[in-house]
Amino acid sequence: MPRIRGASIEEHHEMVWADLAEAMRQLLLERDYESINMGHIAARAGLARNTLYNYARDKSALVLALTRRAGRPAVERVAAIAARSSDPAAARMREIIEAVLEASTDQAMQLMFRPGSGRPVTEVPKGPDSPFHVIVVEVENVVRDGIARGEFRDVGDVHLAVELLSGVMRAGAERIGRDPAAFAATVRAAREIILSSLACRPDQYGSRRS
Repeated sequence: MPRIRGASIEEHHEMVWADLAEAMRQLLLERDYESINMGHIAARAGLARNTLYNYARDKSALVLALTRRAGRPAVERVAAIAARSSDPAAARMREIIEAVLEASTDQAMQLMFRPGSGRPVTEVPKGPDSPFHVIVVEVENVVRDGIARGEFRDVGDVHLAVELLSGVMRAGAERIGRDPAAFAATVRAAREIILSSLACRPDQYGSRRS
């Protein structure tokens, strides 16, 4: 039986997941995603290959599992912001934009992208199986609330509008991944683009750039 690290089984598993995230990060810096196999990952993480299969059936499943784990704090933060129904929808949206882009600085979250290419290392599932499904739902709720209050214009298909705006966030996350020093400027630009697209008047949020 493998030796348990940490004070409990749960702590042991958390340590193994951290090792797996670091192993994937290092391997992706060294070689193409297609050339990485489960044996490479197990060896880099210091695990037996059979043990690795207890955590994921293949490398695509492993990357998704790592992304879900890394994304939990962001999901909880976005849900908490969206739930503040007494706050203006625009104010909540501004905070959500920063929260999501801040989460993209997590190295484990960056596993979803090939270094320097901006393409996913594996196909991200859509709908409820997506690691980011809760964030999308919460953003849609904030947009609907803003429309109902007259803060945002009626965009028609809210789901489609949020899906299109998510492209802005993806581009922002890729920019930050390439240049972490661009974080503040990227947050400002993402806020301006997204809030301007939702505004009832073109200049409604133009003066709020901080």
